[in-house]
Amino acid sequence: MRTDLFDFELPEDRIALRPAVPRDSARLLVVRAGEQAALADLTMRDLPDLLRPGDTVVVNDTKVLPANLRGRRIGRGEHEPAIAATLIKRLDGSRWRALVKPAKRLEAGDIVRFGGDGQACFLDQLDARVEAKGEGDDGGAVTLAFAIDGAVLDQALAERGGVPLPPYIASRRAIDARDLTDYQTMFAREEGSVAAPTAGLHFTENLTAALRARGIAVHRVTLHVGPGTFLPVKAADTAGHKMHPEWGSVSAATAVALNATRRAGGRIVAVGSTSLRLIESAAADDGTLSPFSAETALFITPGYKFRAVDAMLTNFHLPRSTLFMLVCAFCGLDTMQRAYAHAIAAGYRFYSYGDACLLLRC
Repeated sequence: MRTDLFDFELPEDRIALRPAVPRDSARLLVVRAGEQAALADLTMRDLPDLLRPGDTVVVNDTKVLPANLRGRRIGRGEHEPAIAATLIKRLDGSRWRALVKPAKRLEAGDIVRFGGDGQACFLDQLDARVEAKGEGDDGGAVTLAFAIDGAVLDQALAERGGVPLPPYIASRRAIDARDLTDYQTMFAREEGSVAAPTAGLHFTENLTAALRARGIAVHRVTLHVGPGTFLPVKAADTAGHKMHPEWGSVSAATAVALNATRRAGGRIVAVGSTSLRLIESAAADDGTLSPFSAETALFITPGYKFRAVDAMLTNFHLPRSTLFMLVCAFCGLDTMQRAYAHAIAAGYRFYSYGDACLLLRC
């Protein structure tokens, strides 16, 4: 499909710079597709009443890494240019794949020293050698081999790393201590993401208790969100876009529980695009789920036949993004264009810290 079909204009003042407080006070746009197509303006606290006893909500329990590092190149001449790095994938105990800026300042063999001058740290320095550098479209990616490894490296990264807020937030305000908690879901347990599964940010203990009290189960899966998730598609046609693979896991117990939900006539409600893509990756053609532990690069666009997911809770996404294409596949392009136009006119807050929508397929 043509990528420009998924474009829309969004006023800058609709981009949320902070989450709703409390989290479950966020607005919720309910989108019903099919013959009963309709929109309704509610809040996240209405979610239990919008679902049915016997439904199962599936959340992503990935935890965001302190993935942003700032340092300087050392040991090659008197000039020591500033280097910004975002860790994107752990390769082993000491090696990480990272996106760096400016990439042109680095060559294989260079040493980068991370950490601000005067910053309190149990190490005097955190050095990494550029082991390899990408080329072409991957030119901003490098492999960093740190001088330390294992738990010691993890502690150093936790002390020196920063919250990897999306650029549409980080470019408009400073990242601060609030973001350390604001940018993690209440379900965060398995460390490995460079971006939050943002639909899960709307949940609180009170909301999950209300879901369970209504007979709605909550189960966890893990998908580590990579840096390509929120990027716009640059190809003129969606067929020319390549998804970055992300690692995910569906446990045997969760697969059994979701299959039991389907057999009993309940619905599987995916919280976020990450949960949805993982469930669909683990599902057979008939919707039966099996345990899953692998990378997935599933790219969902209109025309995709959904196998296991019946409803979806998600945030409002960027134009031309794979996420907006996914929701258009779920409820239809025309329906989602109307829903987004309504959300913009009604003052909904967009993107990672923004409001939510509940998508109900016919």
